Amino acid sequence: MPEGDAPSFVGDVASAMLEVLFTQSPVGLILLDPELRVVGFNTGTANMAGVRAETILGRHVRDAYDLAEPDEVEAMARGVLDSGVPVREHIVRGRRGGDPSRLRDVEVSVFRLRSPQRQVLGLAVSVVDVTERQRARARTRVLDSVRERAGRTLDISETCQALVDAVVPEFADIAVVDVVDAVIRGDEPQFAPVPPGTPLRCVAFGGSRGESPLPTPSGGDVRDFPAPTPYTQALADLRPRTALLDPAPPWLAADPAHSETIRAYSARSLLTAPLAVRGAVLGSISLYRTRRRDPFDQEDIDLALAVTDHIALYLDNARRYTREHSIAATVQRYLLPRRPISRMALETAYVPMTSSGGGEWYDTIALSSARVAVVIGQVSGRGIHVTATMGQMRTAIRALTALDIGPDELLARLNDTVSFLAVERASLPPGDPLHHETLTASCLYALYDPLTRTCTIANAGHPAPLIVWPDGTTAEVPDLPAGPQLGSPDRTPFAATTFEVPVGSVLVLSNAPLLTAETPGGAGPLEEALARVDRPLQDLFDDVRYRLPADTMLLLVRTRPFPDDSVAVWHIDADPAAVARARGHVRDQLARWNVGEEAAFSTEVIVSELLTNAVHYGGSPLELRLVKDRTLTCEVTDGSPAAPHLRHARTVDEGGRGLFIVAQLAQDWGTRYRIQGKTVWAEQALPLMPEGQPAAPHPQPHPGHPTLMSDSRQPNGPG
Repeated sequence: MPEGDAPSFVGDVASAMLEVLFTQSPVGLILLDPELRVVGFNTGTANMAGVRAETILGRHVRDAYDLAEPDEVEAMARGVLDSGVPVREHIVRGRRGGDPSRLRDVEVSVFRLRSPQRQVLGLAVSVVDVTERQRARARTRVLDSVRERAGRTLDISETCQALVDAVVPEFADIAVVDVVDAVIRGDEPQFAPVPPGTPLRCVAFGGSRGESPLPTPSGGDVRDFPAPTPYTQALADLRPRTALLDPAPPWLAADPAHSETIRAYSARSLLTAPLAVRGAVLGSISLYRTRRRDPFDQEDIDLALAVTDHIALYLDNARRYTREHSIAATVQRYLLPRRPISRMALETAYVPMTSSGGGEWYDTIALSSARVAVVIGQVSGRGIHVTATMGQMRTAIRALTALDIGPDELLARLNDTVSFLAVERASLPPGDPLHHETLTASCLYALYDPLTRTCTIANAGHPAPLIVWPDGTTAEVPDLPAGPQLGSPDRTPFAATTFEVPVGSVLVLSNAPLLTAETPGGAGPLEEALARVDRPLQDLFDDVRYRLPADTMLLLVRTRPFPDDSVAVWHIDADPAAVARARGHVRDQLARWNVGEEAAFSTEVIVSELLTNAVHYGGSPLELRLVKDRTLTCEVTDGSPAAPHLRHARTVDEGGRGLFIVAQLAQDWGTRYRIQGKTVWAEQALPLMPEGQPAAPHPQPHPGHPTLMSDSRQPNGPG
């Protein structure tokens, strides 16, 4: 090409290129003068916007095109005119002239035009329709948001609310999730079609309210959808439905609640889809768009199906968890005492935890001689297997208390039981979820003796209790060793501490650390509640409970005075003749207690047998004690550590029937050991004589053997 022809060639190419861009290019081109009036555009723009030249040439850009945000577009254009800095790939929303009801997304790039003399000529605007691309990106964002937000919890309501938050306002202006009421309780869902009248509960709602306040459906409302409507049809064949709501369709009149919400929000389009898994209906989601958005189309339906498939799986997992949790809570409820049990020497206050489904438990166990054991513990984890383990531990403790051993030894034996259960769990098949779960538990065991007014406590990894003295002073239990958790590899021996407990003191037990430390503003949160310790125990319990988290287990125990005239103690000589004199003392005391003749006779026989064994096989000092509580307890203490045992004597044997006779007459008997010696005890039911009936005759007390009351009580040790 000759050198002189180059400018002519470039000019020809440029002209040809401009002609192609303005007549054939699918990319829209618009020319604006410095006043932002349209002075030219190509065929791509005309096709894209659905406009004709005579309708827009010479008009301001905000008037020439139906823009969703005209002020934003004008400000952007003037900014390019003033600064010369181009704007690239900016998304602008507008309506196509041929279909004003549908919003379009266009990608706009704006460049300033200048002459060779640097004079500003106007703006060149390139426009690309990216509606489908933007919708595809929006659908991807919605699906990603659902996957990210939902499924993080096993709570049905929270899962549904996460779904609503993910689709509003990105995909819909209003979203309502209704779940079959039985599914919320964890019941098995029904297969489609759902029977008419099936109650559904509104568990989640979300809406873009705009400028005016609008009504919101009440979460938790139970309702059934009138039929036939798109909602019931979708639940019948498990296929989503779309519907235009402007003008209002005839079926909407059958559902006033939905009709009111639709009118208030100016809803224009409906998409309802079932939440179902394996053909079983869990609920439905209803999505609405207002007049500001395009109606739902087939691609929106495809997205709704993808979303509901994910959510249905999450809901089914949550339902299964709810069912297991409900079963565990039910089992726990039946494994625990129905209500706090109060004894003559103890008063307790406790409110069962609602729907806990965990391994928390408490118990009060009546022991011999008016003593009471109070137990509180917790198995780690949640679920039916944890509740079952809790029941095993509570049963084991009940069995161990029958041995009349000290709290520290009881926890040591309970630890052996937990270790055995842990070995059994570890031997499960590797595919069993429990195979990899470590079994540990905490337990606190307190033994209160109202006759000595002492409490002995041993702790196995449980939060320390508090004691509130009668004057309202709150403190931790003094010198309480913190033993290892049950089932842990720590083999530190369990230890117990014994301390005096004045009448009217309150022991506060919980599965959580109790905060009583002094704060800069005054007393700690519990110290203020516990200051008035003399009020009714249930009122005190409620005041403390209000200051603790909802999942906290709490048990209050208040000591009561044990009546002095309900205990009788005699020191007995190690002489066979003393047995007869002791029987006389017993007859006298039982008559004063108005005990019936049959029980009095049985008690005399028990005293005779126990004292005879103590005289012959025990050692000094000998002591006889009667305790009248909910039962009548006879105790004989001697200095020998040798344990008595029950024998089944042969017909020709002259002896060996003492404990056998005691076992036949008493409803329970046993032995507990002291630092020196032992105490053998026997309990009987305590039938009282009818009013007005004279007591059984009894001889006068023998001189030299006075009946000693509470001022002569001897400590019985921690048990």
